[in-house]
Amino acid sequence: MSDPVYIDAALPSSKPFQVYFFMKNKYVRLYYTPGALGDELMTPLELVSAGFPSLAGTPFAEQGIDCSFNTEGSEAYIFSDKNCAYIDYAPNTGNDRILVGPITIAEMFPDLTNTVFAEGVDGAFRSSIGKEVYIFKGAKYTRITYDTNKRIIDILDITEGFPVLKGTIFENGIDACFSSHLENEVYLFKGDHYVRMKVTPHETNDTLVSAVTPIVEGWPPLKGILPVTE
Repeated sequence: MSDPVYIDAALPSSKPFQVYFFMKNKYVRLYYTPGALGDELMTPLELVSAGFPSLAGTPFAEQGIDCSFNTEGSEAYIFSDKNCAYIDYAPNTGNDRILVGPITIAEMFPDLTNTVFAEGVDGAFRSSIGKEVYIFKGAKYTRITYDTNKRIIDILDITEGFPVLKGTIFENGIDACFSSHLENEVYLFKGDHYVRMKVTPHETNDTLVSAVTPIVEGWPPLKGILPVTE
């Protein structure tokens, strides 16, 4: 039996307070309520290829999506191993399309060539500043701008940029993350736990909004879905 998987990637929808969670080659879409327990499951657990027909036959549907981040409107970057694509995910319509790719991460983001991020990205979330994105791999992170596809800071340890994560399960890596529809709040996931964090872009005085909590406790609709083992 394969190892249990909780959340591999998370993509906030352009629809308010909706998020896609990707687990292996499957996904669900939820309506979420930060700090409350009113979350609702909006799709059953289904294959990525069923919800995103344009991805059928690509690594994103076959192996699964490892990471994603939203850009303008209903457009997003998605990652699977060393592969990357830019898509219009056309929420709730089935009219998604691939705009660029699939190509390698190094081709899409040349500044990431010969870095740990060229081999794959664990998680990413949009900053509230401009077109900046934080990307994570193992215990490292950096910031890029998606309009130029360039890296704009050095590659740093997570604990350098986010001292509040020292001593937590997230100090050496995350499995998935996404920017909440509440400004400067993000969700981080690792294994069967998650946390909400208030982010201070370009500074290091971030705070944890919640305790590190089991995912199925904070997101009750995911009970019976997580972990995914097939």
